[in-house]
Amino acid sequence: MPARVLIVDDSAFMRRALRGMLEHGGEIQVVGFADNGREAIEQVLALKPDVVTMDVEMPVLDGVSAVRRIMARCPTPILMFSSLTEEGATATLDALDAGAIDFLPKRLSDLAKDRAQVERILREKVLHVASAGRRMGLERKRAGSARLPPDRPKPAAAEPARSSLPRPALTEAPRPAPAAAHRPSGRRRSPPYRLVLIGTSTGGPKALQEIISRLPASFPLPIVLIQHMPANFTNTFAQRLDQTSALHVKEAQSGDRLLPGQVLLAPGGRQLRFERRGDEVAIRVEEATAEQIYKPSVDVAFGSAAQVFGASVLAVVLTGMGADGREGARALVADGATVWAQDEESCVIYGMPKAVVDAGLSERVVSLTELPDLLQEEV
Repeated sequence: MPARVLIVDDSAFMRRALRGMLEHGGEIQVVGFADNGREAIEQVLALKPDVVTMDVEMPVLDGVSAVRRIMARCPTPILMFSSLTEEGATATLDALDAGAIDFLPKRLSDLAKDRAQVERILREKVLHVASAGRRMGLERKRAGSARLPPDRPKPAAAEPARSSLPRPALTEAPRPAPAAAHRPSGRRRSPPYRLVLIGTSTGGPKALQEIISRLPASFPLPIVLIQHMPANFTNTFAQRLDQTSALHVKEAQSGDRLLPGQVLLAPGGRQLRFERRGDEVAIRVEEATAEQIYKPSVDVAFGSAAQVFGASVLAVVLTGMGADGREGARALVADGATVWAQDEESCVIYGMPKAVVDAGLSERVVSLTELPDLLQEEV
């Protein structure tokens, strides 16, 4: 059955363009349109779509306010379209806080220069969001959770979309034995950890807020975050994390030292690496190459950490589409480092963690709610 999509945008041209691109492959059906947030709410209640694509800036009622009201009345997977500006970053992060699952640039040419590739990325994103919504909706139905009031939207990892399909049994596909299981059992103490690395994509902003906000100011290690995000978004996101955390959070810059209790967020649109400077290790931020799809890339940062830190890294791969992080995790494990992966139940998109688990690279599969406590216990 095709994924049913409601397009919300105040531009008639954009609505037509999105419909043409989404319906091109036959896997998606556009079931309705709305040109403002108020009409979007009415259409969601009437049509019960699998996915809503939502513009941020609209008349009558803006996209962020519409997301809040939709999630309060009829929780539905929502994909935001945003301008890649600082103002757009703030609004997009507000929408993700309100319950939207993911976002794309309003100017679709920012996705790729080739139109066919733009269409492929757009359809892939919508289908992943629809799939995640079905899975999360079933999980929420099974758990019997209640809706939250408008000012306390349900976290993205529990938002439902309607589906009558039964949830597959968790025992149908047992996880492969992790490669790291060959290490000695028991708590790892030698060599000591020197760095915590966390890589993520779709669903990451909420997941990172959940983790970082629960770590104490006394956390003894530096933390580096790699979140797939556009260039103008990461500084705004770092400031938001800083406001809700006892730790100091900032966007990483070349020359930054790794300090205990400090969190560095890889800047969007570029790559983050590590380099030795005498007895210390510092951050090096460099321009991404044309062939690098993810900017920043989890693979690049993890691989660089393996070269500089060897076994003294604790790396965590969180929710996200694709497999970025798998090869970096492979390099870390080969040098004796420890890799964890988020479990499927708490992921928005179980793509990146699944790639790591299926490759046998994860020593531990952890729930998002347990992760902050486990990090403190482990280090």
